[in-house]
Amino acid sequence: MPAKAKPASQAPSQQKSGADLATRMLRAGLLCGLVAPVLWAAMIVITGELRPGFDHVVQYISELGERGSSTEIPMRYGGFVATGLMHIGYALAFYTTVNCGTHRSRLTLLVALLIALNGLGRIGAGIFSCEPGCAAPDVLSQRLHGQSATIAFLAIAGAALLGAILFRSTRQLRSLSAYSLISGGAGLIFLALMSASEATHAHTGLYERLASGVLTLWVFVTALRLRGIDHDI
Repeated sequence: MPAKAKPASQAPSQQKSGADLATRMLRAGLLCGLVAPVLWAAMIVITGELRPGFDHVVQYISELGERGSSTEIPMRYGGFVATGLMHIGYALAFYTTVNCGTHRSRLTLLVALLIALNGLGRIGAGIFSCEPGCAAPDVLSQRLHGQSATIAFLAIAGAALLGAILFRSTRQLRSLSAYSLISGGAGLIFLALMSASEATHAHTGLYERLASGVLTLWVFVTALRLRGIDHDI
């Protein structure tokens, strides 16, 4: 007995359902780009307040999640891992949105991959905690934590710098080009100052927070801009 033919109206309905799902996923990814920076800043402030005597000017952000501390779990998983996952989600939405309106598909993919690599670095920095004071570089977990954090910082700085080139070729995002160049450059400068101050720990925490703040704000601003334009750019 021949199979009963499906109603002709079912195919358009399925297409519409698929398009709606894709749109919701895209919006969710862009929302991740807005929520992650806010969550990151909030976790630094909240966990810092829960640690009497904690000095944001001198101490690393990672010390808020150091092994055995009262803020270890919320900072490692609420700060590092959660925002890392969101950055990966934003990277997918970034590529999908920007790629619709530029001929620089490879560059768009590279910037998106760097944003995702930042997310993976954050996750790694959360899974592998540092020792108290982040003062045991020979301990494997701390070494992996430091390497993950370095990858995350350099990846998002690279994304901002390459974003300056990418946005120039995208009409509705051209205004972000100079901002991206400044953000990426400032982030690297603050990272260099942080590294130079590690011997004395003079303002090390401040430089790290300035680097993180500038680059995290770049994620927020680009996500906000992408949400505010048509998806066909």
